[in-house]
Amino acid sequence: MATQVIVLNGGSSSGKSGIVRCLQTVLPEPWLAFAIDTFVESMPASMQAALVSPDGGVTVGPEFRRLEDAWRKGVAATARAGARIVVDDVFLGGPHSQEGWRKTLSGLDVLWVGVRCEAAVASGREIGRGDRVRGMAEQQAELVHKGVTYDLEVDTTHTESLECARTIAKAVVTDVTDSP
Repeated sequence: MATQVIVLNGGSSSGKSGIVRCLQTVLPEPWLAFAIDTFVESMPASMQAALVSPDGGVTVGPEFRRLEDAWRKGVAATARAGARIVVDDVFLGGPHSQEGWRKTLSGLDVLWVGVRCEAAVASGREIGRGDRVRGMAEQQAELVHKGVTYDLEVDTTHTESLECARTIAKAVVTDVTDSP
């Protein structure tokens, strides 16, 4: 079966969004992007403000989890309806976060990709972005990968997004070419 969903997991400012944009360029078919940042931005401002502490830590509650589950189900429904999907997420719960996606994406062909970046480099990007609470990238750099299993890993510390996307696309294109 051809890959239907690519799930990218990495810490804040690790380069996932850049990889997604490059994937949409290098993959031979259209792929829709669904990002955790866009999901969070769709929430009421009061919920967004409560998520991130001044030191960059992120705390989610039951209402966030309920909405996140609905969002995941919507992403899966879109894939089941025939769209190819790239998910840009941050597995703050490590393997528990991945398991949530595994259950929701059950029956779909998923490529699990870890996006790594050294904490110091991600922190520099975080400062340059200006839209993140400082400390978030450093806290998440390794945390999001603990206990998570991948089909493929890329590292943006010294590798550009386009090259990472090409590496991922090679794994996907093989599947796409082999599909009936």
